[in-house]
Amino acid sequence: MNAPAALFQRAPYAEDPTRSRGRKYHEAESKTRTPFARDRDRIIHCTAFRRLKEKTQVFVAHEGDHFRTRLTHSLEVAQVARSIAKALNLDDDLAETVALAHDLGHPPFGHAGEDELTAAMKDYGGFDHNVQTFRVATELERRYPTFDGLDLTWETLEGIVKHNGPVADKLAEPAFRYIRDYDAGSDLLLGTFASAEAQVAALADDIAYNNHDVDDGLQAGLFGIDDLLEIPLIGPAIKGVQRDYPGLEVRLLRLEAVRRMIGSMIDDVMVETRKRAAATGVDSADAVRALDRPLVAFSADMVEDLARLREFLHARMYRHYRVNRTRSQARRILAELFKLFMAEPDVLPTHWAEQAMPAQGAERARLVCDYVAGMTDRFAIEEHHKLFSLEIWR
Repeated sequence: MNAPAALFQRAPYAEDPTRSRGRKYHEAESKTRTPFARDRDRIIHCTAFRRLKEKTQVFVAHEGDHFRTRLTHSLEVAQVARSIAKALNLDDDLAETVALAHDLGHPPFGHAGEDELTAAMKDYGGFDHNVQTFRVATELERRYPTFDGLDLTWETLEGIVKHNGPVADKLAEPAFRYIRDYDAGSDLLLGTFASAEAQVAALADDIAYNNHDVDDGLQAGLFGIDDLLEIPLIGPAIKGVQRDYPGLEVRLLRLEAVRRMIGSMIDDVMVETRKRAAATGVDSADAVRALDRPLVAFSADMVEDLARLREFLHARMYRHYRVNRTRSQARRILAELFKLFMAEPDVLPTHWAEQAMPAQGAERARLVCDYVAGMTDRFAIEEHHKLFSLEIWR
């Protein structure tokens, strides 16, 4: 049976790929894909995206293949974003594209890696993973003969830099100098919210990581099912599964409860977004940008429940001594690599050494930072072992 035609009617405030503001460099349009679908494909094929397979969120990649990596996380975010966008009659290609791109700039070792690079770059212009993602998309990826970066559409770049909200108030920060300089020629409207599709990607990120952190924490044994029974969102989901399937094995109980929590969060976004669209009367993509708050959002009750869930995860997972030990090791690895490459750039691979050796100060630091940020967990561990361990000399 064919779906009703109304299901495919574009919302008046959706982005229209036929009216895209275009790319920085002129290119002939694809004969088979919309501009946003083409952006998605470029992201999927880029080097930084492939490297996400061994960059982690909480657990380091060598700890086991059951835990999420940045790649599996990005795929989960993209799936949720596409589903929500399609249900809201938005451009699901754009929502998926922003979702796939949102973690391209993350360094190895999750938040520990970002913390260490932020500290290392304090006197050299700073570090921010969202800015690094933007730099990957506009400069660091080199795959085409006539331009650097991926030459993504204006709408995708806007979504990458603003999916979490306006960034005009951050432009004074050293880490955002690249955004400030780039925007001088592109006008990404940094003081407004991004498109509804980019906002969907941001909420999909929240949905994915809160759920998979619960899932990973249970698998790692950092807490148990009973510890979650009084925690908002996941507690009611667990109790519902126990009621519907008495005696269900723990693994299936965990998976079904997480599935239900994802569903409840998606339902909440759908209801709240439709309510805000009706209340504001938005009738164009630019009207979404002109609002003084996000169009796509969780309800106030969901925001409160998520805050309590995150409090639990911070106490029982993110600050667990096993995770703290991993974070400590990760920070020492990156600190020592950064310091060595700054002092002895000739030990960098040839391509990087040729650029870093004549550079000084902040210029060299940025090159070293780019090299280190691009590493996977495993590669960083191996590089550190090669450069600091004498075992291989025996």
